[in-house]
Amino acid sequence: MKTIIHVVQHLSPGGLETMVLNMLSFSDPGYRVFVCSMEGTLQHIVNNWAHLVPFKHQIISLNKPQGISCSTIKKLRSVFKDYQADIVHSHHIGPLLYTSCAMQFNSNRIKHIHTEHDAWHLNSYKHQLIQFIALQLSTPIVVADADFVRQKVRSIFKTYPIYTIKNGINPSRFTIGNKYHARDKLQLSFPAHATVIGNAARFETVKGQQHLIEALQLLPASFHLLLAGSGSKFEELQQLVHQYKLDSRVHFLGHVDDMPIFYQALDLFCLPSDNEGFPLSTLEAQACGIPCIANDVGGVSETLSTDSLLVDNNTAVTLSAAIQSMPHHTISYDAREFILTHNHAQTMTKAYEQLYFSGENI
Repeated sequence: MKTIIHVVQHLSPGGLETMVLNMLSFSDPGYRVFVCSMEGTLQHIVNNWAHLVPFKHQIISLNKPQGISCSTIKKLRSVFKDYQADIVHSHHIGPLLYTSCAMQFNSNRIKHIHTEHDAWHLNSYKHQLIQFIALQLSTPIVVADADFVRQKVRSIFKTYPIYTIKNGINPSRFTIGNKYHARDKLQLSFPAHATVIGNAARFETVKGQQHLIEALQLLPASFHLLLAGSGSKFEELQQLVHQYKLDSRVHFLGHVDDMPIFYQALDLFCLPSDNEGFPLSTLEAQACGIPCIANDVGGVSETLSTDSLLVDNNTAVTLSAAIQSMPHHTISYDAREFILTHNHAQTMTKAYEQLYFSGENI
């Protein structure tokens, strides 16, 4: 039986981590699949993300200390040896470097796959240098999760072969639902003809929630905004809401465990980020039949169906105009069909398994 080990920096709610969980769910039952989290203890990891509970026997935790850790390289090397890894799949730059170093001391023949989940971090010369060293150490097969990411990586590492396998989601989990039932489950009450816009992301400047709040003040009072998430800019966003007297129209939900219910409660999803790789939130929203408006950054354009709308900037004026131009209170079945066709997690997982075991013709 072949053994696959995914290596991630940490296991907390996020796009990269969700993609890895989807690969655990849809992997061929003939393979043993584990995910190795460099940071955190197993108890801490599972306690902080309820969706990990069914996978706890497939999680390996290294409890890496802060900073550079030679002991973590040794632990990772032992994991590869003890679990008799055939495939090691690293995700993002930190796990790439540690995996490449650990493989130098492992006599077993292990195939190394690495996925690039975004490209903006490679704007840093330091990250370019680290990545160059890591690629030379283990010469992994490199996969980009979007055409945009592939083009960016290739522009830096010009002769290094890069493949593209686009991220997918589980459309059996993210489905079309009744928005009134979903709002009841979230304990939300709106006027009968309210239009509800949603955003789910970390509360950080790069995610652009401040632009959405500014856009809301330009929209009629019937428009409401749901914000799911947490982060360092929470208090600043609250102050902005108070400043614009939008307290009754902006609803901070904090961390939401049941994200399908969140999307089903919406009329429209909006992603006004300054930077993105290949976001999962727009895939998830559309799988629930919710059309999206998103800023044209990174690989965002590759995630949208024709029922959704791409804007060329995320200013309040642009966003408010785009929101008003969209049909409201209608489920988009075409958007869901787009996800089923192009972004099913099962298709993504099978493409990776082909790369693992059947050569590189994907």
